[in-house]
Formats: sequence, structure tokens, C-alpha cells
Amino acid sequence: MIKSEITKRSPLRILEKSIKGGLKKGEIAVLASRKGVGKTACLVHIAIDKLFQEKYVIHVSYASRVDYIINWYEDIFKEIAKKQNLEPSLKTHDKIIKNRVIMNFNQQGTNTEQVLKSVETMIKQGEFAADTVIIDGFNFSESSPDDLSRFRNFAEKARVEIWFSASLKDKKPLFDKKGYPKELINFMNDIDVLIILKYQDHFIRLNIAKNRGSLNSEKLPLRLDPATFLIA
Repeated sequence: MIKSEITKRSPLRILEKSIKGGLKKGEIAVLASRKGVGKTACLVHIAIDKLFQEKYVIHVSYASRVDYIINWYEDIFKEIAKKQNLEPSLKTHDKIIKNRVIMNFNQQGTNTEQVLKSVETMIKQGEFAADTVIIDGFNFSESSPDDLSRFRNFAEKARVEIWFSASLKDKKPLFDKKGYPKELINFMNDIDVLIILKYQDHFIRLNIAKNRGSLNSEKLPLRLDPATFLIA
């Protein structure tokens, strides 16, 4: 099966349709859930889908270990290859992975300006024409709305889309009356698309809590399979 057919059949086309054609350049999306629910797996699946489309991805990780992220890419790619009968998977993997760069930072020791400067240097001086930037492990509770505004300004200037993960602490009530996580209330002005991941019926369901100007919660016909960690 060729890459274009895999892209066409991906369940992420449903997500794109639900958010009005997909995330646009200069926009920010956030995947939010409690820790360990599957945000990183979702982000990696989104990133690999971009790679199958021959787009360029920068994955910024605030995790302490880079090999943790690399393993996620390997595992998710193998599951997609198995599901779609992709042959030869190793050759395809090597071809698409050259369009991905992983950058690792410690949020406590590096401010947002330094991170963005490094990403900008990779794009300009490294001649890496990124289409998508993944920000994984960013701690919103240790940041200010100004930090997210800087990411948004960068997204608009660099003409990239940015996908964040947000781990929600187990405090009740976790959400406000609009369905927004209380930890993200002060950041909502710069979040275009907010997707909540929740355990339900032995699967992890994806629900849209914000879709640009729309405030109505929308349940997507998508779920994260806990066995393969693929969006299905």
C-alpha cells in the first residue's frame, strides 16, 4: 500500500474534518488529559501522519529522555505498518523519518524564548522547512499565558501549526461549566482547538472542547486503542 492511500484512509481525516479542515498555519491545538492517558501517543500518530504526507515535523520534548520519544515513533509506525499491510516497512520508515527532528529541553532550566530561538535556528539555519511543531510534556501549571502567546506569535511568523499536550492534575472539579480544564482557563485565548482525552467503555475517547469560536463540546467518532495506542 502506498503512502498516499494510507494517508487517505487514516482516521485522522475524520479529525481534520471535525476541526474545519485541520489545524491551520499559525494555529495552536492542545490535547489535554490526566497523566498516562495517551497524549504522547496521539501526538506521535499525528506527527507520523504528517510525515506520510511528506511534511516536516519538529518534535519538542520536555521529557528527561529522548529515547522515550524515539521509541514511541518506532512503536506507532510499526502498528500503522501492520494495520495497513505496509511493505517494505523499514524502507518506508527510513524515508519518512528523515523529515523529523527531535529537540529536547528541560522546562525548569530553559525559558520559552530559548526554546523558540532553537526551533527558529533549526528552521532557518538548519534549512529544515517545518510544517508542524509538536510540543510534548509542556507544563502549563508552571507557565504563564505570555508563554503560550509567544508560541502563537512564533507559529504565525514561522507559518507552522503547533500541537501541545497538557497533563491535568487530578483535582476536582477538573473542568469548568464550558468543559474547559481549569488549569487551561487562562490560556484559552491562544488555544484554537482543544481536545480532551477520557477513558470510556474500555477505550480512550477524543472529544472536542473548543473548535475556534465554537464552544460546544463535540464527541468524535474516534478513540485511542489501549492495545496499539493508535487513533481509530
